[in-house]
Amino acid sequence: MAKKHIIVDPITRIEGHLRIEAVIDENNTIVDAYASSTMFRGIETILKGRDPRDAGLLAMRICGVCTGTHYQRSIEAVEDAFDITIPKNARLVRNLIQGALYIHDHLVHFYHLHALDFVDVVSALSADPELTSKEAVKWAGVSGTNPYIEGAGKFKEIQDRVAKFVKQGRLGIFGNGYWGNKHYKLTPEQNLIGVAHYLKALDIQREMAKMQAILGGKNPHPQSIVVGGVTCVQDIQNPARLGLFKDLLKLSNEFIKKAYLPDVYMAGTMYADEATDSKATFWELMKGKGVGGTGGGLLSYMSYGDFRLDDTGFYNAKMLFPSGIIFDGDIKNVQDVDAQKIAEDVTHSWYKGTGEPEHPYDGTTNPEYTGLDKRPDGMAYLKTDGKYSWIKSPRYDGKAVEVGPLARMVIGYAKGDERITKYVSNFLKRGNLPVSVLFSTVGRTAARAIETELMGDVMVEWIDELMANTAAGDLATWTEFDFDKVSVKTKGMGLAEAPRGSLGHWVRVENGKIANYQAVVPSTWNAGPRDKDGNLGAYEASLIGTKVADPEQPLEIIRTIHSFDPCIACAVHVVDTKGKEMGVYKIDTQCNI
Repeated sequence: MAKKHIIVDPITRIEGHLRIEAVIDENNTIVDAYASSTMFRGIETILKGRDPRDAGLLAMRICGVCTGTHYQRSIEAVEDAFDITIPKNARLVRNLIQGALYIHDHLVHFYHLHALDFVDVVSALSADPELTSKEAVKWAGVSGTNPYIEGAGKFKEIQDRVAKFVKQGRLGIFGNGYWGNKHYKLTPEQNLIGVAHYLKALDIQREMAKMQAILGGKNPHPQSIVVGGVTCVQDIQNPARLGLFKDLLKLSNEFIKKAYLPDVYMAGTMYADEATDSKATFWELMKGKGVGGTGGGLLSYMSYGDFRLDDTGFYNAKMLFPSGIIFDGDIKNVQDVDAQKIAEDVTHSWYKGTGEPEHPYDGTTNPEYTGLDKRPDGMAYLKTDGKYSWIKSPRYDGKAVEVGPLARMVIGYAKGDERITKYVSNFLKRGNLPVSVLFSTVGRTAARAIETELMGDVMVEWIDELMANTAAGDLATWTEFDFDKVSVKTKGMGLAEAPRGSLGHWVRVENGKIANYQAVVPSTWNAGPRDKDGNLGAYEASLIGTKVADPEQPLEIIRTIHSFDPCIACAVHVVDTKGKEMGVYKIDTQCNI
């Protein structure tokens, strides 16, 4: 029987534009996959010739989601180039701003981008509210807490609200789901819990965003981080402002512990067969052995490390998330990260290249769009033998790796980090789950929840530390430096973590201006295409071996891709569904206004 070709374009419920092409055999099992970003970014080009002290304000526009993260990494790259160590208060403020982003981002991802891959909204309409209430108590009990929503009456109210939308044909954001697909596995009552928490999360995420605004000035695109420290002097001197931050954090942690974690336990248990189906892993199919389940993918993980816990310097400090790299599922062998081994390959990317992968310090961003393959059936396909994505292919020592919450939790656990080991172990113990379930689509989602609980708890320690430090009279927020002396010729990098994984900004400065700039973002590591040696990227590898119940409704593809939380930065590259170019726009990046 001939193999079938599945095209999912666009992948919805993500930031940006992403296309997945998959080839399935006669058993509807994916035997090949290709990931393509269908838009151009090019922010690095815009940064050339600018004052490096302004780089963060421009670099944060790379993305409308992780704005504060790109902002901070860009500034840290410049601080590395200028050899600046920031004050303690600045470190704590930056940690709190980033921590607020993490818990907000992870919550939005699970409920508003990913949950509907597990939750059948229409099925919730047939749920018994009384049984739903009991089910909520059950899963909250697994998490060791009380349910966030208690009582059959509240669940009935939410059910009636959704039913009213359905009756009026106003499903809105719920309108185009694959409802009824046989790979949905939750009961009607469990689906009603998921829908109820989805709606409640819309309110709580607003409160989470306020935390970043308190210390960052605004959300998105915070303004308070500068080269040398932070500018929110009045905020850290005002106990009421810091008290409000702590109150909002308490409200956020309540939802995380009473709704988010129980929902992940519920979904993980009901989809446990996929999490432990080792026959469906890329590792087993391609290399003959392995652990994990559907969506496990490369089983190679990297973390740059992040969230400094002391003031001994950016790359010397103890980190909340340790750095490290693991290849081929060998968790007993965690290697140190060597930034010199990072390079980007453009063999299958729409860029001109030298023929060899480029280190980011010397990286180039020269577009070379070669179009799509327009076939007789009227559809346009990726030219998979040539260039097929706007995303480059980052490699570490020539190898593809996965980055993100799963990588951070696995590396921390493998290195014996006390805090991470505690949270991972507690999660697995409460759910009666083996550690192998982490190496799957479900496990990737669970790792994000574990990290969210950890982050919410440690932020309480950070805000208390900041309040105590300022109360003791330490109000320093900025380290003075002589720009004219340090900006003649230098280079620096800001390597740390974003919610979606390892993020690096590299800058070369000459005569006070940016001579070259490159950013390698988490979704570049995960969503990149094959390299010159034919090695698959993390998205592509994660789909190999996945069985699709209905090729017309490729729920399984979307579920696995969403588990990475794709974030493909904004651009203006537009084609119609058959690959016809709609228009070409050229921008003068050096225009002075």
